[in-house]
Amino acid sequence: MKKIIAVLIFAVFAFAGYSQQDNSRKTENKKQKKKEKINQIMRLEEEGVPSFRKQNAFGIKLNTDGWGISYEFGHSNSVTRATIYQIEFNEKKHRKEDKQNVPLDGGNGFIFFGNPFVYGKKNIFYQLKGAIGQQILIGGKGNKNGVSVYGIGAGGLSLGLLRPYYMEVQDGNSSKYVKYDSPDSLLFLGQSIVGGAGISKGWNEIKIAPGLHAKTAIRFDYNRFNTVLSGIEGGLNVEYYFKDVQQMVYSPAKKFFLNVYVSFLFGKRK
Repeated sequence: MKKIIAVLIFAVFAFAGYSQQDNSRKTENKKQKKKEKINQIMRLEEEGVPSFRKQNAFGIKLNTDGWGISYEFGHSNSVTRATIYQIEFNEKKHRKEDKQNVPLDGGNGFIFFGNPFVYGKKNIFYQLKGAIGQQILIGGKGNKNGVSVYGIGAGGLSLGLLRPYYMEVQDGNSSKYVKYDSPDSLLFLGQSIVGGAGISKGWNEIKIAPGLHAKTAIRFDYNRFNTVLSGIEGGLNVEYYFKDVQQMVYSPAKKFFLNVYVSFLFGKRK
């Protein structure tokens, strides 16, 4: 019986020692792989190639036909390629828009009253966009003070939002807010305009125009630290909507839109 107990104790200690040794080997292998990965990242950093697993960035866009804001999330597929996901909110202006005020002669030049308005504007056109695309490294920084250059290609769904444009008009001894296709739209295009209605009107009357969009761009990342994203992106954007989009009363409705944009990006990598 004592021999059996001794054998069992020896087997337990032997198995524990083997397990500990095996765990130690696994831990050392993990440390070695981690060390090799860190060394590789350090070499890439020294060569000016931003190596990362994930990135996210906020952007402010200036379009030839409006403005917008964006958020981007991406993950790397290799050292030079990453998949990016983007969401944008834009307001598109019509080329014939001319913001003006109603002048009132005050004796010393002109005095303006009322909110600024755009004569003949029928709808305010917003776009909510979602996209997936690729970011490809074209040229590394070369050094920590250099600039990385990326090619961007992305596309996806665009949700057009048409909010009726209201103006304040004078109607007899009182004023009221009207839109173009209301019963009193003659006042909307007449000489009784007081000013624009601001941003408070028309939200419960939004009409939806679904569509598609795609863009191609070049991005310049000029931040000296590869863990921080600071860049300027310039490119071409196209949109197609399945419903007519009319922004101005005296201009035909459109389905196809084309613009050039510049975006200023700020974010992080890890």
